[in-house]
Formats: sequence, C-alpha cells, structure tokens
Amino acid sequence: MLPIVLLVIAMAANAQQTRPRVRDAGVIVGELPPGPLNAITDVPGVLVGHATLIRGDNIRTGVTAILPHAGNLFREKTPGAVFIGNAFGKLAGSTQVNELGEIETPILLTSTLSVFRVADALIDYMLALPGNEDVQSINPLVGETNDGYLNDIRGRHVGRDEVYAAIRAARGGPVEEGSVGAGTGTIAFGYKGGIGTSSRRLADRYTVGVLVQSNFGGDLRIDGAPVGRALRASRAGADGSIMMVVGTDAPLDHRNLQRLAARTMLGLGRTGSTGSNGSGDYAIAFSTARQGSPLGNDAMAPLFRAVVEATEEAVYNSLFRATTMTGNGRTVEALPLEETLRILRRHGAIRD
Repeated sequence: MLPIVLLVIAMAANAQQTRPRVRDAGVIVGELPPGPLNAITDVPGVLVGHATLIRGDNIRTGVTAILPHAGNLFREKTPGAVFIGNAFGKLAGSTQVNELGEIETPILLTSTLSVFRVADALIDYMLALPGNEDVQSINPLVGETNDGYLNDIRGRHVGRDEVYAAIRAARGGPVEEGSVGAGTGTIAFGYKGGIGTSSRRLADRYTVGVLVQSNFGGDLRIDGAPVGRALRASRAGADGSIMMVVGTDAPLDHRNLQRLAARTMLGLGRTGSTGSNGSGDYAIAFSTARQGSPLGNDAMAPLFRAVVEATEEAVYNSLFRATTMTGNGRTVEALPLEETLRILRRHGAIRD
C-alpha cells in the first residue's frame, strides 16, 4: 500500500489530467518558443517533487521541492539570487543567498506557518548527506504562501515526513501542476490556484524555466484579455502572495541572476496583480551552468524577455490545472474553463 502522502500525490495527478494547460487550450503567451516540456525541468539537471497533504476535513497543504541538480548542493553550490517585490512574507535563508550569491540546499515551498518546521527538516536532510559529516552551518532556503482559508494553517501539519517525501520524489520530466504540493490549499484571483510552470528556449542555446506557487489576487487578465471582469470575479481581493522560482542554464553571476529574478514581477503584472500591501512577492533565481565565463550585461535582454513570458504562462498554468478544493468548511472553485475560453476567443486570445 502506498504511504498516505504518495497516495494523495497519485490521486491529485489523476484528478488534474482532464484540465488542459493554457497553451494546450490555444493561448500562446509571448513569442519565444517553450522547451519540450514547457516546464522548469527543461533546464538540464533541474528536478521537482511534491508532497501533497490532504487529511480529514481541514488539512489541505504540502511541500514542493526544486533541486538545481541531483548532487549534494552544499558541496556543489549553485549561483543564486533573491529579488523581493513586496516583503510581506517569510523567505528563510534569503539574506545569505544575496550576501554570498550561492544556494546550498534544495529550494522548498510550503505553507506560511510551516516554514520553520520545513527549514528544520531540510537542515536534518542536508546534515545527513554523505560528505556533510563535518558541516556546522546550513542555510535552508524555504518560501511560503498562506493557505489558511482552506487549510488548518495553525496546526502546522507539514513536517519532516513531507519534506523528505518531496525531495525524494523530485524528478526531471513533466511537472505536476495545480492543487498539488505547496499549491494544495492556495487561491489566485478568487479561484483555486497552485503550482504552475513554463519555460522558454533562446536560439537553441539557453533555457529559462519558471515555477510558481500562486496565492494572490487582482484583476485577472489572460494574454491581455480581461477575464476577471468578464467572469465578474471582483470578489478576488488584491492581497495574497506568490513565490516564483527561476532556473536557467545560462552562465550568470549573482548580480545578473538578481536582475533576471526582478523581471518575474513584469510577468506577474501582466496577469493582473498589483503587488498589494498584503502581498508577499518573491523571486528566487539560480543558474545550473558550471563552466564558462558569466554572460555580460549586453547578453541579458533576451533572458529578461524569456523570464517575463515564462512567469506569465506559469501563473496561467497554475489556474488552468488547479481543481476545485474544499477544506475548513469552505469551497474554492477552479477557474471555469469553458466560460474562460469563450471570453478568450471573444478577445482574440486563442490561436486555433
């Protein structure tokens, strides 16, 4: 029999197979081509895993793990940077990343009040890795959004088992999206949000991939079409948060990774977010390149465009793939796709 966490992952995957990604529905975001999977795992070596925790009537939460590579990240650190659009949130480990320009653990996303338990479990995991026997300092990188509307957030149900399950489940290939992992209990634009991902290829040379944990509000626009207004989704307040993780195989140093991370905010803005006072808008960027001189400033413009497009599409995928969720005595409906597609056709946003 499968453990409960893995069983829930399998159930969530089956439930979401009937909902298309935004590109599969005919909405082509931007002009750059996506990678083969249109996911952050198009960046060679990047792995993603989820642990989804659905229990009883009020536990709807989880963990999502993004690994820049499959090795010992403490011994083989990766260049990294953090950009903060609005700091109403908890991003453990961000100051050291920006001070040293390095990421030395998997990047974990979870529920707001579970950040500290997840960080503690991540330290346990890293200290136990072969080769880390003499390590006396670990900088766990853990971000969050608040899933307290659908989840018993005060119970802090995410812990060591879920952290280890998410890391051990991390794989290349297609990434599960929607109501899974850290996106199990999240809400975006008044509808069920969650995990979304997308990628862009640059002249068959570099790949940029983005993964988001969407949990914010605003006036939903999809490829410029005023979907939120047409759906009369004005109930979706502007508060909320989003975590955005950017991976690339372009050789970038810390400074240009931070500039790359900053451009996620432009992609976020295209979806209708305004980065309100109560919104925690964070971006983490890393490079998997281990050889070659870092690209100079003049080479950054195409990468900026790639991350803007991939961020925008990743948010849409988080909505398109999410399923209706009930928890804490409340139900949050999935984005109504048939009506949404009619609106998009009316505004010329679907390419047949």
